[in-house]
Amino acid sequence: MIHPPFIGHDPSSLYWSAAPVGSAPQYTSIQSLWDSGSKIESSVKVAACVLRRAQRHPFPIRPLRYCFAQFRQTYIVNRILTVQNRWSWSYKESSMAPPILSLALPSETGRVLSIQSHTVQGYVGNKSAVFPLQLLGYDVDPINSVQFSNHTGYPTFKGQVLNGQQLWDLIEGLEANDLLFYTHLLTGYIGSVSFLETVLQVVNKLRSVNPKLTYVMGDEGELYIPQELVSVYRERVVPVASMLTPNQFEAELLTGLRITSERDGLEACNILHAAGPSKVVITSVNIGECLLLIGSHKKSEGQPLEQFKIVIPKIPAYFTGTGDLITALLLGWSNKYPGNLDIASELAVSSLQALLQRTVNDYKSAGFDSQSSNLEIRLIQSQDDIRNPQVNYKAEKYT
Repeated sequence: MIHPPFIGHDPSSLYWSAAPVGSAPQYTSIQSLWDSGSKIESSVKVAACVLRRAQRHPFPIRPLRYCFAQFRQTYIVNRILTVQNRWSWSYKESSMAPPILSLALPSETGRVLSIQSHTVQGYVGNKSAVFPLQLLGYDVDPINSVQFSNHTGYPTFKGQVLNGQQLWDLIEGLEANDLLFYTHLLTGYIGSVSFLETVLQVVNKLRSVNPKLTYVMGDEGELYIPQELVSVYRERVVPVASMLTPNQFEAELLTGLRITSERDGLEACNILHAAGPSKVVITSVNIGECLLLIGSHKKSEGQPLEQFKIVIPKIPAYFTGTGDLITALLLGWSNKYPGNLDIASELAVSSLQALLQRTVNDYKSAGFDSQSSNLEIRLIQSQDDIRNPQVNYKAEKYT
């Protein structure tokens, strides 16, 4: 039996129970635990209590962070974690494993679970999304929905496909070790209804641990295969998403609306908002000489939508992994600017365009016609443009 902590406003009102299974809870205050023994010993004792998480009990726990210093009497308790089953107060007698620091001392940005494809060579799916998010300060745990030798644009490819049960096995393994706390879930291309059904279960499971989880549904690439996948997305996935980043084709499939103008793009955003997500970014609308990014933010019920566009010049080449990359960048920057989706989009587009231009230039330097085939993006070589993009593309707000 797990006895949850009682949370107050100061350390003297914080209590813990480490009673054996079946025993009545005997609560010990953190303040008294800290005051006993040397400061080094006490800090370890407090850490031993705090750095364990019981995520499956029904009691709400305030999401906080815990920090302590070995040689300081002052400390901040900002993340309250609970003790499981049997526990010894003496750290010398316990067999506690080292804490997972991404849980115990989380980054200021967040912790992302990314369920996407993976290729050994090249940058698509998780290979295109994980590294940029890490550069922006996120802890990212990837689950590879497929593992292929290379992307499917090559003449041949080989590899393995993860099924729904195998995905759930991984989730259960994380849960069994109390590792299932995430601030964000990111999904990309999913090729089967059964796998998508499991992803929905993952969303529910993660939100049972962290109700504020942000679910970002990214570029699905081949959403038209199979057709029944579209129905599941429309009816069950879109309503639970926090942010959608479809391209033009995907937005048309999800809304049933043909997009041939800016007005159509805005209407598609309205339809998707009505289904559930508060943030919608149609990443590429092909109208005339340029591409448009059309963004829309529904901040609260009753308030007008904040909608904008970014004009993006076309680069005469075809790239792989750009949809996965722009989604990762939008997730990263929108979390840093939660109330300003337009600013987040400016940063994401500016990073992407700098990277794509570098990719074209490097292929030309190698004597290759950049318009003759799919180009592998120069992700590693563009990390400065990801960390600190020069904003060359500005959002224009609709009124």
